[in-house]
Amino acid sequence: MTTNPSVQKIMDDPKYRELVRKRSTFGWFLTALILIVYYGFIFLIAYDRDFLGQPLSEGSVTTIGLPLGVAVIVISIVLTGVYVRRANGEFDDLTKQLIDGAK
Repeated sequence: MTTNPSVQKIMDDPKYRELVRKRSTFGWFLTALILIVYYGFIFLIAYDRDFLGQPLSEGSVTTIGLPLGVAVIVISIVLTGVYVRRANGEFDDLTKQLIDGAK
């Protein structure tokens, strides 16, 4: 199977390997972080329901579990934004450099 010379030139470029390494490392880091947050919340539900069932303040009907659940959702949204920002900045810049270098 022969590879297009432009594609081969990009794949041989050290910037390409840098892009792949940075993007993969960052993606796996964010994946691990969200899995820890999500499964941490699930394990808290499974093993310490009494803690999550405590009211936020005396006489309150809102429990600690509600803001923690909302925090899991907010953290997911924030981490998505962090990835998009980096992808549209650093990763896109490296990609543009690779394309320009292959011409």
